[in-house]
Amino acid sequence: MRLLERMRKEWFMIGIVLAIAGAKLEPSVGVNGGPLKPEITVSYIAVATIFFNSGLSLKTEELTSALVHIKLHLFIQIFTLAFFPATIWLFLQLLSITPINEWLLKGLQTVGCMPPPVSSAVILTKAVGGNEGIIITPLLLLLFLGSSSSVPFTSIFSQLFMTVVVPLIIGQIVRRYIKDWLERKKPPFGAISSSVLLMIIYTTFCDTFSNPNIDLDKFSLILILFIIFSIQLSFMVLTFLFSTRNNSVFTPADTVAIIFCSTHKSLTLGIPMLKIVFAGHEHLSLISVPLLIYHPVQILLGSVLVPTIKSWMVSRQKGVKLTRPTV
Repeated sequence: MRLLERMRKEWFMIGIVLAIAGAKLEPSVGVNGGPLKPEITVSYIAVATIFFNSGLSLKTEELTSALVHIKLHLFIQIFTLAFFPATIWLFLQLLSITPINEWLLKGLQTVGCMPPPVSSAVILTKAVGGNEGIIITPLLLLLFLGSSSSVPFTSIFSQLFMTVVVPLIIGQIVRRYIKDWLERKKPPFGAISSSVLLMIIYTTFCDTFSNPNIDLDKFSLILILFIIFSIQLSFMVLTFLFSTRNNSVFTPADTVAIIFCSTHKSLTLGIPMLKIVFAGHEHLSLISVPLLIYHPVQILLGSVLVPTIKSWMVSRQKGVKLTRPTV
């Protein structure tokens, strides 16, 4: 299963490149008012499909049993939705005086606001035998981003409710009736969501490439790539140091969950969110670029570090067992 999931993610990253290349070659197909009618098929149907799919695949019973780790969840939520975006905001105050494209910098701020994913962070956590500690708070994310959007907050909230919350709830209700069938057949939920997400990415960049006034310089792109890599690595080290300090209440398995869940960001939730919050914005694709870069970097960096983190966790767990008094 891990091999199949890794292959799916590799193909998805290739799909992102092909979707952007396809938008470059023929942007007229996916622009607003074009043959695909993205103002309807993407803004409503595609986004709703992703979250209905998430509702079907979300195992509520496992999520409920994980809620006993209150301190772990609290730390992850505070780090992800408070410390992370605040730190990025302070960092961007320094970067604002540089020649880096301002819309890429705004995109970097939106990355900081994203919640952790229900995919890569969990998979990497499982790969080393850690705990799964994730509670996603999309409403707080939307409130944070809404202040910088030209779309009225009421419109953002209503579309969020209709295309995210309602499909998610319906998916959960349907799951209760066909749970046994889902467990037997194991439908390709990940592949379905990835395919729909590629369509959203494609139409987003169609709007960009059809607008001659938008230009992205390579210098800014390279700097953003370096900044994203540095941010991820720095925050992973920071969360490791904090969760393993002398008076820490976290177990080695908790530390693994903290490292991955606190620093990873959700592309599946993020792209539809940006599509809603920045609806009609001519620079939407540029704002999306940092998140599109962050996603493969977090998978690559996480995969490289898994053996090292696993070795550390095993050695720490053995040390705990050896120092535990015998009865």
